[in-house]
Amino acid sequence: MAVETVTFGCRLNTVESEALRVHAAADGQDRVVVNTCAVTAEAGRQARKAIRRIARERPGAEIVVTGCGAEVETAAYAAMPEVSRLVGNAEKLRPEGWSAAATGPGVVMAARTAEPTRIAGMGGHTRAFVPVQNGCDHRCTFCVIPFGRGASRSVPAADVIAQIETIVAHGGREVVLTGVDLTAYGRDLPGPALSLGGLVQAILRAVPGLARLRLSSIDSVEADPALIAAIAEEERLMPHLHLSLQAGDDLILKRMKRRHLRADAIRFCDAVRRLRPDMVFGADLIAGFPTETEAQFSRSLDLVAECGLTHLHVFPYSPRPGTPAARMPPVAPGAIRARAARLRQAGGDALRRHLGAQVGRRLTVLAERGGLGRSADFTAVRLSGALAPGTLHDVAIAAHDGALLIAA
Repeated sequence: MAVETVTFGCRLNTVESEALRVHAAADGQDRVVVNTCAVTAEAGRQARKAIRRIARERPGAEIVVTGCGAEVETAAYAAMPEVSRLVGNAEKLRPEGWSAAATGPGVVMAARTAEPTRIAGMGGHTRAFVPVQNGCDHRCTFCVIPFGRGASRSVPAADVIAQIETIVAHGGREVVLTGVDLTAYGRDLPGPALSLGGLVQAILRAVPGLARLRLSSIDSVEADPALIAAIAEEERLMPHLHLSLQAGDDLILKRMKRRHLRADAIRFCDAVRRLRPDMVFGADLIAGFPTETEAQFSRSLDLVAECGLTHLHVFPYSPRPGTPAARMPPVAPGAIRARAARLRQAGGDALRRHLGAQVGRRLTVLAERGGLGRSADFTAVRLSGALAPGTLHDVAIAAHDGALLIAA
């Protein structure tokens, strides 16, 4: 019997949901697995709403909760009458994690190895996400994810390359390397040190049939020399980086316990753009972090132009119980919402400028479902004809609608 998965949160959760289906279906139980996120209070609210809906629509189905919510908000999910049991993040990718005797949440902090996902692709997705790292050793004051994912640990390069070879053999053209703290890759592995940049170079050498390689969110201050070299030299490493910036004011960054300052972010973007002029940057930014003044927020707003950001993920600050930031003087909810709206507006304006600059150009686009595709710099493109998902095409850009490019 097929297992249904309902997934919230990050790309790591998305690919893990694909991978855990085999283990979750082994006993033939009618089961729905809800893979939760804990990064914001809203993520938890949406997951609990979905659980109640599933219970109404699938009477008799076993509802199993896993993911970061199961680790961080264990009591809340365990108390829901709709939930049959919880499977911990440390166990969800292991066959024994789905047995009746499985430990459940609470052991992820002791995990010291990262489980390879070993899948050939992702149903419903054109690009394949390959987790190469899990967990985080940092303790940003707003974040609960280290407590949901445990310590930083890396998938050995040989396992990563083997999975990508399988993906390419099954027709995959684009792979995205993903993790919780991607630039921490390799530090925990035995033997000669291999950084994220070294992994990228090794993949591109070992898998010549891979057309496109991308990185998910990175911490720019931890980008290693091999990664910078790969950005400059490897055409198959796509010119799009999503940066974990969070704020543009130095005092707020210190209160967040981030590892960079404003000048570091600007310097990184300038340096990378000199090496790769077609590079496009996205970024995570938090609006209304505790103690943030209007002047401090304005420096985050200015960072959009100063770093040349194009694709923004804006998060209204959400206090997470047990984090240091939750004990700091809060910003008024109305001000948080207004600042988030202003950041989104700045991001929208930047995207429209970027889209306008692409009109009249020819771009190589990876076709997706629904008549859409993605250019090398991850810009969405509406295609003019029915093109097979997962195929690459050279298209002329005729116009844009403010949100995506339109091919001739």
